[in-house]
Amino acid sequence: MNSTSATLLELRDVTCVRGGRALFRHLQCGLGAGQLLRVRGVNGAGKTSLLRLVCGLLPAAEGEVLWRGERIADLGGQFGRELVYLGHAAALKDDLTGPENLQTACLLGGLVVTPAQARDALAQAGLPGRWRVPARQLSQGQRRRVALARLLLCRDVPLWVLDEPFNALDVAATDWLCQVISAHLDAGGLVVLTSHQDVALDAPADRLVPLLLE
Repeated sequence: MNSTSATLLELRDVTCVRGGRALFRHLQCGLGAGQLLRVRGVNGAGKTSLLRLVCGLLPAAEGEVLWRGERIADLGGQFGRELVYLGHAAALKDDLTGPENLQTACLLGGLVVTPAQARDALAQAGLPGRWRVPARQLSQGQRRRVALARLLLCRDVPLWVLDEPFNALDVAATDWLCQVISAHLDAGGLVVLTSHQDVALDAPADRLVPLLLE
């Protein structure tokens, strides 16, 4: 894939090795404002590893990841403030309520969120009235909604990296998340995601960048 003329995120000749095995080699990819990179591949192809590599959580065996033309390894916390990463697990603290989980996650990313803002995000995510319930009492779908509600609080964060975000979501929640992602792209944000589901994301062809790991 060719980089766009206004590339913000670039994977330059990236190779990923895990457990002595190369998952992918010499990957080249560029993503500009308003574009979505959709990563597909069979289990074990390296989809999650690629997302972690994009976030700087996993080093590349070869090559480098660039953000705004600079190596992410050189950006430190600055890159972390321009990024939201949601893993394939909801990763909630069981003893905390939904709003408390959202406030904690946002604070770790450098964003201060009030209880009212957290409750409003949960209501938009389809969880009104579940604000005082500890996370351990939520279903898998509800836990996923809590995690995804963070995106509503991070609309100004340019890069969203989402690992299987549609897991455990019903049809209504899937449609809601597609709308949230589309709105982020419309605002000039970037999204990198993996998904086993054949979800029809409402994005023009020039915004959707497919990547198949084999």
